Amino acid sequence: MKLIATVILIIMGVIFVVSFALQDRYPALAYVRAASEGGMVGGIADWFAVTALFRYPLGVKIPHTAIIPNRKNEIGRTLGEFVELNFLSQEVVVRRLRALGVARALGAWLSSPANAQRVTSEAAAATGGILRMLDDEDMQEVVEAIARRQLIEPEWAPPLGRAGARFLDSGQHVAIIDSLVERVGLWLEANPQIFGNAVASRMPSWIPSFLSGVIDDTAYREAKRFIDGVRDDPNHTVRISLDAYLHQLTLDLQHRPETVARVEALKRQALDDPQIKSLTVRVWNGAREALATALENPESELRRRVGTIVVEFGLNLKSDEALAAKVDRWVEDAAIYLVETHRHEIAVVIADTVAGWDPEETSEKLEAEVGRDLQFIRINGTVVGSLAGLAIFSIVTAVFGR
Repeated sequence: MKLIATVILIIMGVIFVVSFALQDRYPALAYVRAASEGGMVGGIADWFAVTALFRYPLGVKIPHTAIIPNRKNEIGRTLGEFVELNFLSQEVVVRRLRALGVARALGAWLSSPANAQRVTSEAAAATGGILRMLDDEDMQEVVEAIARRQLIEPEWAPPLGRAGARFLDSGQHVAIIDSLVERVGLWLEANPQIFGNAVASRMPSWIPSFLSGVIDDTAYREAKRFIDGVRDDPNHTVRISLDAYLHQLTLDLQHRPETVARVEALKRQALDDPQIKSLTVRVWNGAREALATALENPESELRRRVGTIVVEFGLNLKSDEALAAKVDRWVEDAAIYLVETHRHEIAVVIADTVAGWDPEETSEKLEAEVGRDLQFIRINGTVVGSLAGLAIFSIVTAVFGR
């Protein structure tokens, strides 16, 4: 395009020289001379304008030329500000997202089993890679830190007391007491000999055997009668005493410092046991290995289930207006947050990137991108200049004569 524009300018110059030399012999050539003269002026002027954008015309450092190399950094800052204000504004982003219909488009894409499988595969590969990279010792420290922060540091006694109080107030403990009493009664019925031997073993050796047997039978019947009474009487003194003890225990767990301290000591003693720490590591390693293996296997139940969930989610996005609206709002809120928080950083990236370019290289890149159209400006300038020159000469000749 440079060559074409230059050749046209040269042609205009040749025409001007020939017509200027012969116009006295052929007066009509004066019109040709005027047109070619105007074309040369227009072509040279536009050549200067176009060249001045990218370099010094003919190497002469004329003021306000070589604009892009000399003002590259300012152009980068201006471009960054332009993008920030006109492309990364909240209004533009929201309008564009609403026009796209993100939720429905996403739903249509995810509802395709092939796309759902692709999402599942990519997510599985990423998650599996992360799991494989996790160091056992580092994860042990992380798990222990989380466990200590969430389990060990908070007091256990007050929450246990509150939970126990709610449990007692609901009356659900009665069924547990009934079950325990019933179990004891059934054990006594099934094991009278064991009970008798236990009683006999605690009697003095000088008691006659027949008397020991009577005592055994009497103790067994009394124990059986006692258990039956506790089982059948909801207001038995044992039940009342047990309820009172349990209620008092829930209060002590919440408000009595000695009870709280005792529970905390037992908690720390149990959780500081090396076997408990080793169990935590084993559980983590086993869970990690099982999860990584399931993620790597395309036929695993986990992969199939995740794929099904993705497809169902896509179908719901397509059919559920409320869900689609909620996802759209979430996407808009996330986009607005990112734009409002980071748009200036994006503008700075643009400005810094342009500032890092070599001036000459920048000029060449821009000229290569838009130079074809700029050469059309030169061609158009030559043509328009010719027409303007011809028109001016014709009007002046018609008004004033030769």
